[in-house]
Amino acid sequence: MAQQNFPEGHVMDTPSDQSSQDPWRAFSYVVTGVLLYGGIGWGLDRWWGTTYLVAVGIVVGAILGLYLTWRVFGATPEPPGPSRPEQRDSK
Repeated sequence: MAQQNFPEGHVMDTPSDQSSQDPWRAFSYVVTGVLLYGGIGWGLDRWWGTTYLVAVGIVVGAILGLYLTWRVFGATPEPPGPSRPEQRDSK
């Protein structure tokens, strides 16, 4: 944890920005999606007497887990300065 010094001289631990980029967190999103939606598919298979919903649930869970991982970790900050050509100063 990073330490932050306050004007009064007190030191407080603050979470580091790097902890939000934990690869185990990204892995857990995908695994949780597969297990959750695969379990829902399994339950629906047992209830309705089908055999394909568990596979559909696993695929949907993997896709949603990857999408959530992309939303949390894949967003890159825009570089400073104008990003569109019409915002730049023409000289």
